[in-house]
Amino acid sequence: MLTTLLKDFLRPYRVSVALISMLLLVQSIASLYLPNLNADLINNGVAKGDISYIWRIGFVMLAAATLVMGASILLAYLSAKVSMAFGKDLRGGIFSAVEGFSTRELNQFGAPSLITRNTNDVQQVQMVLFMGLTMMLSAPITGIGASIMAVRTNLKLSNLLLVTVPVMSVLIWLLLRRIVPLFRIMQVKIDKINLILREQISGVRVIRAFVKTDFEEERFALASRDLMFTSLSVTRTFAVMFPVLMLILNISSVAVIWFGGKLVDSGEMPIGDLTAFLAYIMQILSSVMMAVMMSLMIPRAAASAERIQEVLMTPSSVVDTLTPQVPTFRNGLVEFKHVEFRYPGAEHPILSDITFTARPGQFTAIVGSTGSGKTTLINLIPRFIDVTSGEILIDGINVKDQSLDAVWKEIGLVPQRSFLFGGSIADNLRYGDPEATQAEMFQALEIAQARDFVEEIPENLEGLVAQGGTNFSGGQRQRLAIARAIIKKPKIFILDDSFSALDFTTDARLRAALKTHSGESTFIVIAQRVSTILNADQIVVLDNGVIVGIGTHEVLMEKSQTYREIVLSQLSPEEAL
Repeated sequence: MLTTLLKDFLRPYRVSVALISMLLLVQSIASLYLPNLNADLINNGVAKGDISYIWRIGFVMLAAATLVMGASILLAYLSAKVSMAFGKDLRGGIFSAVEGFSTRELNQFGAPSLITRNTNDVQQVQMVLFMGLTMMLSAPITGIGASIMAVRTNLKLSNLLLVTVPVMSVLIWLLLRRIVPLFRIMQVKIDKINLILREQISGVRVIRAFVKTDFEEERFALASRDLMFTSLSVTRTFAVMFPVLMLILNISSVAVIWFGGKLVDSGEMPIGDLTAFLAYIMQILSSVMMAVMMSLMIPRAAASAERIQEVLMTPSSVVDTLTPQVPTFRNGLVEFKHVEFRYPGAEHPILSDITFTARPGQFTAIVGSTGSGKTTLINLIPRFIDVTSGEILIDGINVKDQSLDAVWKEIGLVPQRSFLFGGSIADNLRYGDPEATQAEMFQALEIAQARDFVEEIPENLEGLVAQGGTNFSGGQRQRLAIARAIIKKPKIFILDDSFSALDFTTDARLRAALKTHSGESTFIVIAQRVSTILNADQIVVLDNGVIVGIGTHEVLMEKSQTYREIVLSQLSPEEAL
């Protein structure tokens, strides 16, 4: 998964990666050449007292060291640039994939997991790429080159590598066996902490109201301790690994000096070659150390890459058509024809044989008890989810045969939870129309009965909106969300219980203003409050996902027992007539 991810997202940076590889090669060759120069300096310069030779070799060594330094600086710069750009593209790819998900896929992954995948997981892959470009590519070049140079320098001393390298390899293998599963477990536990934290922040008022602060603190502490113990297992493994590797490295250095000293004493080896061999041994073991570090980082990055690929490779159940059809007229006619919807694997459908028409200029209300399928029904119109069977037509053409953008442009949606974005009031209104003028925004606010409280804010349209609109009351958020839909001037208004937080007077004024200013549009309204829909042109009554009545209030009071029960549960018999 990690290799595939790197291959797919590094394509635009192939030239930079090739340049990095060349710099690594230059750096490694120069680094390997330096010990050999040092040996020549000692053997042929210092030992013989040849000052001119010492100066000449010294300048060559200085040039080689400068080349290594320059290559290292440029290498670090390019590696950082490529890895940061890679992270940006990867985050953008995940975000684009999530934007295309239907409600089904969003529920499948969950918001906390998607956030973790686009932050922590991307960071893990980005980090291993940066380390790989600076270390992983140079480790084999330096290790192999140093091994060749060590053998050329002295064959007898090179036998030490036959002991040192296998010991380090076995140690690495044992470490990987323990750490790889732990990294996968860590990512899952980070997801769990994100989930609990999001719930606690979103539901803080409920937690306080039910005096569950201590309970939630303990729940978070348990999840945090669980992650801590897993992280400690990884950290302890690291704590053992590095001292052991350093011990092997230092023992190898002592062994080289011990056996090399005997060879120098016997005249079989010049002292300059001993210093060169010691440098090569250090380079070999340092390369192994770098490989170990990468080997420990790669499993975690691989686990993260697997989670990222899962998002990128999950197709949306709502697919845009390649040959979109365009209606001859755009007037907002919505038709449901024998529509059924069921979740995959579900025994019973959520909606069954839904057939009705919502016409332009009419107010169509959808009522029913909790769980009857009202919100699911309206989510089918903008294709947040797709019907299982049957069809939904907008202006005479199946929504599946129209482009998603074209369908969405015709719809002004006010969801059940009136969500506002952080920024200003004007920023939120311009979600409906980016080109809206100040006059148009004030007109939309007036229709939505929101102008009064907006004008009371010193900054007016530039007034601050906190994330989610938490600095406004529920009724104010609903009215701002309705104004955002109005400013879009859609052919179809979908209002999902969007008057629930309004008082009766404001509710009545808002409905009257909508009728006056957007009377030619199609209104599809879900309402829990019966008084909101008494004058609707058409009322669709749902019960357990089935239509049990369609008509005006007067007709349904006579013919629909379900509707009558809903009305009489809220109004007196005199008010209901």
